[in-house]
Amino acid sequence: MKGKDGVGQTENPASGWKRVLTLDHTRKVVEGSEKSLCEAIGRGADLRIATRFRHDEHVEPASGLTEWVDEVAEFRVTCLFDRRWTIGFMTLRAPVEPPEGFGPRPSISFFMYNQNGQQAIARPMLDGLPPTDMPGPSPSNDWSAYPKYDEEDTWDIGTRAPSSNFVYDFEHYRFFVHDNWQEVFAHDSKGTPTAGTLDRLVEAFRDGCEVKVGISGLYADLAETDAPPLAHEVFVQIHSGYYGTDRRIFSAGTHPLVRVRPRIPARYETGGWDFGWVMTRSDGFVARWLCHPYTLQFHKSAVTAAIRWFVR
Repeated sequence: MKGKDGVGQTENPASGWKRVLTLDHTRKVVEGSEKSLCEAIGRGADLRIATRFRHDEHVEPASGLTEWVDEVAEFRVTCLFDRRWTIGFMTLRAPVEPPEGFGPRPSISFFMYNQNGQQAIARPMLDGLPPTDMPGPSPSNDWSAYPKYDEEDTWDIGTRAPSSNFVYDFEHYRFFVHDNWQEVFAHDSKGTPTAGTLDRLVEAFRDGCEVKVGISGLYADLAETDAPPLAHEVFVQIHSGYYGTDRRIFSAGTHPLVRVRPRIPARYETGGWDFGWVMTRSDGFVARWLCHPYTLQFHKSAVTAAIRWFVR
């Protein structure tokens, strides 16, 4: 069913997606609540965010094309800070210029959205061009042709991984969740069960169910050194799982994810983020294969973490 603006009502029973929070163009809450969003993310829910803009204000100022454009983007990785603040990451997006094609340089567009509509982007460049500057604060870009774009700050221009924090005043921000994951097992950082059972996870895995993990403290080593890390949990699906029947250990490789310094609101800055893959285990072991943004070199490390396991 459609609402008055043709975008849709709070819930579409056919799709399973439910709108739990809406912000207007000033980022004021006009429907739902941040609490409802956080509670759903804490249950492992998937996240999509719908926005609306005019083509000549957001894509191509000189085009004279004033049509409204609706965008719905997936946020494959989510994080819940202090059980009260949601952020989402686009992790599979290349720069696009709709409807013609792609942007000028190959890169990954790690857009990050806070629940209050504050946005950021980090962009590892994949064309192999050498850096022309050192990491650090950078001069702001000229966005005078984009009156609804408010850039807060810019970092690392001229490196292989520039980033910036900003707000684009979309006509609206609509947060949708698909809240059909079931938590079947949880354990602490030593692998001691705290809820559910490993057998339930393995049974669902053998039946072909999708699996998602909620990893506690995965960003802790990026935190400021003068204060304890903000409590947080990162949610990401796995691509492949493996169960060793003799050792009774379940291992799972995740989809790519982005890590960011834990703070509210979340933002990018020099040395405050990276990306890569992790492998989680049912005994609390987490292997990390992370990419340094400015060298694009990968390095391996390991930590232990409390993990929750979800299936559907």
